[in-house]
Amino acid sequence: MASSTSVPCGPCKRRTANTKADTWCFNCHEGLCSTCSGQHKRFKPTGDHKTIDIKSYNPAMHSIKTECDKHNQQLKLYCPSHLMPCCDECISNYHSKCTEIKSLASVVEKINIEQSKTSVEKDITYILLLLNKMANEKSRNIMKGEQQHKNIKESISKIREEINKHLDHLETKLYKEVDSVWRKEKSNLIGLISEIDEKKKNVKEIQGDLHTVTTQSSKLQSFLGMHQIEQIVHRYRYVVDIENNEMAREVEIKIKQNDEIEDILMELRSLKSFGEVKVVKTKLAMNIKMSVGMEPQVAIQEQSNINTMTMNIETKIKINIGKYINDMICLMDGRLIVVEQGGKVNLLSSDGKPQKQLPIPNGPWSVTQINQDTIAMSYPQEKHIKVFNMENETVAKVITLDKPVLCYGLSCCNDSLAVGIRNREIRIIDLDGNTLKSIHVQSESYLYNLVYCNDRVIFSDYTGKAVYCYEESGKIVWEYKQDLDGPQGLCIDTFGNIIVVDYCSDRIIAISRDRKNSKVVLRKEDGLEDMNFICYKNNESYGFICDNMCVLLAKFNLSYEQ
Repeated sequence: MASSTSVPCGPCKRRTANTKADTWCFNCHEGLCSTCSGQHKRFKPTGDHKTIDIKSYNPAMHSIKTECDKHNQQLKLYCPSHLMPCCDECISNYHSKCTEIKSLASVVEKINIEQSKTSVEKDITYILLLLNKMANEKSRNIMKGEQQHKNIKESISKIREEINKHLDHLETKLYKEVDSVWRKEKSNLIGLISEIDEKKKNVKEIQGDLHTVTTQSSKLQSFLGMHQIEQIVHRYRYVVDIENNEMAREVEIKIKQNDEIEDILMELRSLKSFGEVKVVKTKLAMNIKMSVGMEPQVAIQEQSNINTMTMNIETKIKINIGKYINDMICLMDGRLIVVEQGGKVNLLSSDGKPQKQLPIPNGPWSVTQINQDTIAMSYPQEKHIKVFNMENETVAKVITLDKPVLCYGLSCCNDSLAVGIRNREIRIIDLDGNTLKSIHVQSESYLYNLVYCNDRVIFSDYTGKAVYCYEESGKIVWEYKQDLDGPQGLCIDTFGNIIVVDYCSDRIIAISRDRKNSKVVLRKEDGLEDMNFICYKNNESYGFICDNMCVLLAKFNLSYEQ
């Protein structure tokens, strides 16, 4: 694309003259007016410089240098061993042992630029598609986690209710028993008191008779009366002594505790919890296969050392959608799609500002981009996938699975879709819904987050705190479990490193593409909390993170130290 801004003539500018350039010199990296351009061509040192009409000049071409950065010499040679252009000094210093050094001109002569351009454009389109699909493979597990959170509390409450209900029953039963026993014993005690009172009355009457006999009778009468009273008292004494053995006993009401109660109490005291609570999140990883020409013009950039990765928060935007989010992806054009739990699909600008809600039927769970104008969304309840045209905002197609099941995670690769079926199967289907492959996996979580690339499917297991990679054949390639405490949303950077939102620990963790190294790149202390989803625009080295209700949307940048 031509430059829309005016380019000044470099030599004239150095002479404090303001002249517009008519041509651009790639060797000198500056514009030239018609006068200076003529002198430029006639001057021997610059006569062979490559120039173009200024109308065809693109500022981006300014970064293409024909001189060596280290030695400021023309790049004239090419090293096939390292796939890189060199100057004479580079060959002497760094490539003296390399064989088959060629002239750069001969290599360029053999290269079919249009063919290479087509191949690179195809790779760029392919990479962008896959990266945007990866970005969209975010955490749906937040919805499941919320339900599980609710279910756990309800289950604990139900256990308590059942225990309390049974204890209440035993308590009521025992209360009735103790009431009955005590009523009976109390009645007996009251009866005994009445008997005692009656005997006391009789004894006092005898006491009165004794006084009368001894004071108001003759000696003979007194003797006989005393004898009779003595007999009566003796009988009472005998009865009281006998009854005293019975009545003098104290009544106690005690409970004989069930021996099992103590065992149960001991077990309860040793019980630390009702159970172990686990939480959910996800992460993905992906390898990208490039088109391979006869002889690459540019060496593929080596994997960046993950230890040099730096993630910086550029801006924080308050969105406050107010509903739980199922998915978030970054489209090829840089815009964002945020899918609400209730089914609303929000379109955000490339700077994170809400634009509008797309007229998409309610109910989508996961979303992936098929091409520039088309996205696909999974509908678990309806057990099918809908293809939506972004340009005319209509449902272009409904893909019905040949074996209808609940479908969640969604990822597209080469016009094929990988669909997460609950937590046990990943189904590879074509755009007509026909099953191409069925991969049986072992996951403790529903397959909400997955990415399909290069005949492999990578998915995250939030509950199992792991990320897995499977081949289409069903063979597990690798697993990553180190230092993850609940992986949710994830994306992949330019070098294939995986960036995971570890929801439970409020951390953003980067994992190298070989899974051997990892690094925490952001923490809660950096101002991020309850982050759940992440997406990345690979060719721009930036992306977005948001929490589970998209209250806060943070834009981040990735950089690597050289």
